[in-house]
Amino acid sequence: MTRIRLRQLAASSALALSLAVAAPPAFAQWIVFDPNNFSQNVLTAARELQQITNQITSLQNEAQMLINQARNLASLPYSSLQQLQSSIQRTQQLLAQAQNIAYNVQQIDHAFQTTYGGANASQSNQALIANAQQRWQNSVGGFQDALRVQAGVVGNLDTNRTQMSALVTSSQSATGALQATQAGNQMLALQAQQLADLTAAVAAQGRAQTLQSAQQAAAQDQAKEQLRRFLTPGSGYQPTAITMFH
Repeated sequence: MTRIRLRQLAASSALALSLAVAAPPAFAQWIVFDPNNFSQNVLTAARELQQITNQITSLQNEAQMLINQARNLASLPYSSLQQLQSSIQRTQQLLAQAQNIAYNVQQIDHAFQTTYGGANASQSNQALIANAQQRWQNSVGGFQDALRVQAGVVGNLDTNRTQMSALVTSSQSATGALQATQAGNQMLALQAQQLADLTAAVAAQGRAQTLQSAQQAAAQDQAKEQLRRFLTPGSGYQPTAITMFH
């Protein structure tokens, strides 16, 4: 019995030893955490995320830059050119309707050689009277022309006020540099039109005053000639036969 028992114990020990050798060690089933590797992975992910964020920011900046460029290149939707040109044309038409002596160098030279020329003994009394009458008409027409031009300039003030208000509004609501520049240019054009009206009014008033002064000078010269003729001894009284009471 003892040998049999010993054999059983030996077999049991061999079986236990073989199982112990075949079984994997217990520590192979544990999860190993490496803090250095984990920190490196986190740092790499953060860097990649920052790069993506920088790229998104760069794309946003480029898109905003394109939007700003589009605004800067946008044209001003309002234009006052047609209204300003119409105002200038009205003033030019009034100047072109100047009576008798127009704004023409040749006509002025001809008038001062004839109508406003010096009175002389070769002219008849009828010619002297006709020239005086023509000079008076020129003076009256000059004053009328000046008043018409001044009335036209005053009539343009309402148009100028409307255009100024529209241009200031457009300038304040400009979305880009081009629109602001165009609004400024149109305001300068409006000022140029106002200066043109002022120049026309001054020219018309100056013309009227010049014609009046020229009339006075010619009248003084003609008065001297008529006085000379009155004081010059004539042929005296000559008797003439008259038949009355047929």
